[in-house]
Amino acid sequence: MKKDLFIVRHATAEDIGNLTVVRDYDRELISKGVMESAKLGKFLSDYFPEIETVYSSGAARALSTATYIAEQIGFDTEKIEVRDSLYGTGPRGYLEVLNQVPAGVNSVMIVGHNPDVSYFTDYLTRDDTGGPLKKATAIHLQFEGFEWDEISAKLGRFVKRIDGKKLENN
Repeated sequence: MKKDLFIVRHATAEDIGNLTVVRDYDRELISKGVMESAKLGKFLSDYFPEIETVYSSGAARALSTATYIAEQIGFDTEKIEVRDSLYGTGPRGYLEVLNQVPAGVNSVMIVGHNPDVSYFTDYLTRDDTGGPLKKATAIHLQFEGFEWDEISAKLGRFVKRIDGKKLENN
């Protein structure tokens, strides 16, 4: 059975610079990021509307990105699963989430942060995916003949890179 994975870097968020009032974890999407997320979701609704499970970091910008995408693809936003291991734990935290996906699920989206999403993508495939993920970028990988708990290094096949910042306004 074929498994489809979408790895998404969160969209554009507020830049807190040297401010100590807002924690990094609490940074929100700016209006540009909301639009990027919605455009990416709209594209995915046409490209691959069958995403069965969505996992997100609990950080505000990632969860908002996941929510806007989910709305566009018709995924119940209440079913987005927040995982602490998708914030600041490196690719190992992402692999932990992926390896725990139930066997009957065939398509998954994980929304997180750089550099972890880029490292995780590189870890999962031998293919050239176009370099580090920019904000509001999704990578589509496929795994043939593996269950989620069997997926590890270099088993994925690169299918498509989708840059939300370059998608046309619809």
